[in-house]
Amino acid sequence: MAKRALFGKPSDSTERTIADVLRTERAGGVMLVLGAAAALLWANSRWAAAYQSVSEFEFGPASLHLHLSVETWAADGLLAIFFFVIGLELKRELRVGELSNPATAVVPAVAAVGGMLAPVAIYVGINLARGGSLAGWAVPTATDIAFAMAVLAIVGRGLPTAIRAFLLTLAVVDDLLAILVIAIFFTDDVSLPWLAASALCIFVFGALARRGFTKWWALGPLAVVAWATMHASGIHATIAGVALGLVVPAVAVRGQKEALTEKWEHTWRPISSGVAVPIFALFAAGIPITAAAINEALHDPVAQGVAIGLVVGKPLGIVLATFLVATFTKASLGPGVSWWDIISVGAVSGIGFTVSLLIAELAFGGTETDLVTMAILIASVVAAIIGGALLAWRARFYRHRAPA
Repeated sequence: MAKRALFGKPSDSTERTIADVLRTERAGGVMLVLGAAAALLWANSRWAAAYQSVSEFEFGPASLHLHLSVETWAADGLLAIFFFVIGLELKRELRVGELSNPATAVVPAVAAVGGMLAPVAIYVGINLARGGSLAGWAVPTATDIAFAMAVLAIVGRGLPTAIRAFLLTLAVVDDLLAILVIAIFFTDDVSLPWLAASALCIFVFGALARRGFTKWWALGPLAVVAWATMHASGIHATIAGVALGLVVPAVAVRGQKEALTEKWEHTWRPISSGVAVPIFALFAAGIPITAAAINEALHDPVAQGVAIGLVVGKPLGIVLATFLVATFTKASLGPGVSWWDIISVGAVSGIGFTVSLLIAELAFGGTETDLVTMAILIASVVAAIIGGALLAWRARFYRHRAPA
């Protein structure tokens, strides 16, 4: 009797999404890198004071709790678009994608949990041993889906579709876990009236979408009010973006040719990856880089925990969790899939740029944020290089093996 395979042929919906993501994220990854590079150059130039002034410039209505700095508008406002796309991805995956079937959902789900627990264990272990802060335990748990998929798009031509689907689904589940961490552990005082107002707007938004009503002049203001009231409630405003994405129907309704999740993903992903995330990077990654700062980061237990958690913990947790699933289910990886493929996916999952920077900002303040930001940047570059090299090697292997 043949063993059950952990990695089979992805669903048609997932294959279409992979093709769309790889097209979009190649350019989005370049924009993300350019945003981070511009931030570092600006913050370390003679115009560093101007960078700080622009980042700290505040505007917006104070009566609505929205008199925020440019940096906060980028993190709480623009990233809501990023999280809205994540919400759409989650809804599609849960309804018609890889997560809709327990048999195909178990591997990426368990791998994502493993990829979260191992970095936490490494971070906590280092900081307990060296007397560091435990506040940043969640920083190395997140995978940057845009950055990771951009690396895959650039070097992964020839990889089995099952491996591409595994990375996409793993990153989506990873983002879900990060969202839960932000909502649960980085919320202090919650205002129930504001939260109820946000929930009502999200409910109406979903009800209209399920009835095929997609007029921007109605749904747009509803989404903005849902975001603003979520912000006022004390829960991080990006959670509203996720919630709005989750209430969008994942199947075609009222004679539509395609589901709104797919249509809006296609519409909003370029805005997210090409505008929202790069601008966030521009105002989140601008830290002073000096020999003294690098030396301090190398010896700081928090920075060490974040960097080692991302580069070592993420692949270790993902590979170990996948191995445990294969062992307990007595399943094979699948035709043409190697453990080197899983290691490659694990390595590239150590890119923790966008969500890690967001969690670092929530967990720390002051100079500690700069050290953690430096650790995230260095770790993400290292993970991209290692993961990209491994994926390129595996892709070349599959291309050479393919019949002429």
